[in-house]
Amino acid sequence: MILHAGLIAARLSGGWRGALIMGESGSGKSDLALRAMEHGFRLVADDRVLAWTSEGRLFGRAPDPLAGLMESRGLGVLSEPHLAFCEISLVVRCSDAPEGVERLPDPTSTSILDVASPSLELWPCDVAAPLKLLRAMQHLGAGLR
Repeated sequence: MILHAGLIAARLSGGWRGALIMGESGSGKSDLALRAMEHGFRLVADDRVLAWTSEGRLFGRAPDPLAGLMESRGLGVLSEPHLAFCEISLVVRCSDAPEGVERLPDPTSTSILDVASPSLELWPCDVAAPLKLLRAMQHLGAGLR
């Protein structure tokens, strides 16, 4: 299944854990990914993610023609070091305004290809969004469902 999303990964607990970034065109998916990469995340896919399941786990990668490429508004298409694939551990939905993000949200999940993954809503333009994303990834087993 091809998703209109970005995928970045952080190395945590000895492995790469992926955050699938979903949102409308122009919502800030690539901007959030680019800023998160400055905090240790690695690019897996930008704009399109090929998702599949294996043994009940959800994985993603870039379609071959887009592997290692990232579009950055104002700069164009950039070549970036990337991971070939990773398991998707978190789904991030981009909010179109800071007011769209609840202060104390209840844990939620998103189902893709019949695999439920913890999910959260972020305003991608928040200066702290990459750090919030990293904290969410670090605390996946602590109530974020």
